Amino acid sequence: MKLTILVSLGAAALLLAGQPDAAVKGSYERIKVHGRSLEGNLEGDSPDRDVSIYLPPGYKAHPKQRYPVIYLLHGYTDSDDKWFGLVKHFVNVPESADKAIASGASKQMIIVMPNAYTSLEGSFYGQSETTGDWEDFVVHDLVAYIDAHYRTVPNRESRGLAGHSMGGYGTVRIGMKHPDVFSSFYAMSACCLDAGINAPVVNAPLEALRTPEEVKAAPFGVKAQVSLAAAFSPDPSNPPLFLDLPIKDGAPQREVLARWAANSPIAMLDQYVKDLRTLKAIAFDVGLQDSLIGGSRQFDQRLQEYRIPHTFETYEGTHTSRIAERLETKVLPFFSAQLKFAR
Repeated sequence: MKLTILVSLGAAALLLAGQPDAAVKGSYERIKVHGRSLEGNLEGDSPDRDVSIYLPPGYKAHPKQRYPVIYLLHGYTDSDDKWFGLVKHFVNVPESADKAIASGASKQMIIVMPNAYTSLEGSFYGQSETTGDWEDFVVHDLVAYIDAHYRTVPNRESRGLAGHSMGGYGTVRIGMKHPDVFSSFYAMSACCLDAGINAPVVNAPLEALRTPEEVKAAPFGVKAQVSLAAAFSPDPSNPPLFLDLPIKDGAPQREVLARWAANSPIAMLDQYVKDLRTLKAIAFDVGLQDSLIGGSRQFDQRLQEYRIPHTFETYEGTHTSRIAERLETKVLPFFSAQLKFAR
């Protein structure tokens, strides 16, 4: 009997320490969160957003325990249901989290992902009259809701921000601007770090698009630029899409490209050096076969110039390959080491 009691107490201790038995798994919830910051957006998207939540194995077993939170942002054309296993995808967050915790590579944390799939297939987590203020939605609306409804450790030291592709961009943008809310960030395969100002401008197909349905049916590179325009160069006086394109009558529009550049983390960095230095940890990675690798290398160089501590890794992989593996073996262990846990 004594031996049984000791084993049970030991198992409970492992749960609290974030190292449960491999058979123990976390749970999943999908809820709606109202975003005041998204009300009245010109795209007409609902301000009531789906949000996927991973609760670690000990959450239900230990009703007084509180946990740090990772806010995870998905990429362009993606959605939270894909990332959380409701649709077969290149990553499954609960599966990766369960593996990381079971192996002892990660402590137990809550993981939260809002659905940022819009009528133009992605918000880019910016501040725009057209898409809505997604930056404020994440920083204020979502964080406040999660802290009010779940057993979080409600302070910056226990909040991390991560994301992939468009979500990697959102991670860098939001992380550098709001170190009072998030203490650490990890960007995976981030897009748009230079806001696409060095990318070739697409010609006629871009100007011909007039409806969200036409945008969705367009080639990826074309529709991505329309969505970037909605986020970076909104124009309430220019229906039906309420945006200014980087091309007009076949000619590049310098004023629009300047507005895009203003949303570039590489360009913004000079303004947020002090904020970046207050972060506990900064990390980002990108595959060697990813066409977006140039932006990450530039961002790494700019951080080095200011001597801002950070970790930058490259690995053999494309834009979407090995993301589940990286989440399990790199991202979650990073936050496990950097975030502050409840005693």
